[in-house]
Amino acid sequence: MGSYRFILSGGGTGGHIYPAVAIANELKRRYPDAEFLFVGAKDKMEMEKVPNAGYRIEGLWISGLQRKLTFKNLLFPFKLLSSLMKAGKIVNKFKPDVVIGTGGFASGPLLKRASAKGIPCVLQEQNSYAGITNKLLAKKSQKICVAYDHMEQFFPQDKIVKTGNPVRGDLVTNNVTKKEALVYYQLDENKPTLVVLGGSLGARRINQLIEKELRFFNDLGIQVLWQCGKLYYNEYKKYQSETVKVFDFLNKMDFTYAAADIVISRAGAGSVSELCIVGKPVIFIPSPNVAEDHQTKNASALAVKNAAIMIKESDLNMQFESVFSALFKDEERREILGRNCKEMAMPNATHDIVNEIEKLLKK
Repeated sequence: MGSYRFILSGGGTGGHIYPAVAIANELKRRYPDAEFLFVGAKDKMEMEKVPNAGYRIEGLWISGLQRKLTFKNLLFPFKLLSSLMKAGKIVNKFKPDVVIGTGGFASGPLLKRASAKGIPCVLQEQNSYAGITNKLLAKKSQKICVAYDHMEQFFPQDKIVKTGNPVRGDLVTNNVTKKEALVYYQLDENKPTLVVLGGSLGARRINQLIEKELRFFNDLGIQVLWQCGKLYYNEYKKYQSETVKVFDFLNKMDFTYAAADIVISRAGAGSVSELCIVGKPVIFIPSPNVAEDHQTKNASALAVKNAAIMIKESDLNMQFESVFSALFKDEERREILGRNCKEMAMPNATHDIVNEIEKLLKK
């Protein structure tokens, strides 16, 4: 047998890209001679992030349907045809042994073409509510790796394997001490630290909230480590101070989580999985603007198990200060939330997903 060949496809957001890269890294560790190709959407962040991780990527001219009638929607049939043709060419030329889709629009045409040629396909669904692309691809896929229970409402029961979501390896083996993390970020060891995460692109509503509440945090004696996102950095960097550290993007997440006493975060699947592994008390503020409102569903899955707190954007003005100060003043509640959160973690996800891929190779 020559060396194996794998195509991975997923993108649009960090939540689809990081799992694909984590899976590729584990496959590469087991099969150092294997060849890899990523397929993404032409103008999305994967075109930058994947080469940074050391992999080759090809872009398809594809985007999702907008909810309202727009010029982009009129282009959709042409984009789809163009992408199906290009995906067919990529599959014919690269001849993969297995194709892995982690969600996002580009994975649709690619897995459709690969499965039509009888190439085994594996889906990885990060959310508690399946995305439209994965639902459409489920029939033709051999295995569907999921992170939540009750996914048989979307997928054939006999194909589902509960593995959890791949997260960055440095979080699973996090050896950073709180002291090292606070020194790294030049924060005060004697003050509690709030970490604010708005996802890879930032979150306008969370940024507006933090800006409004800076004095409230200051009065409680809390210092803030604030990832505001690339799009918003110029607007918020003016708040940089001894007790407020503003970043466009936090790269060293092991240090970030080690510094945290409380976390405020969006509820994308990747963030939720990471936060479970580090077991910190979290207030989730789900984005209401994502497909099928899956962030609310992700956050609810933890909130019902007393593993996190969820506040909807529409309730922030009324509820935020009272919910936050109650949590801040109740150390026991913080410990319980962190512990329950950690119990939901699945730290071996990447390993388990690659085991499923290996079974298909051996067939």
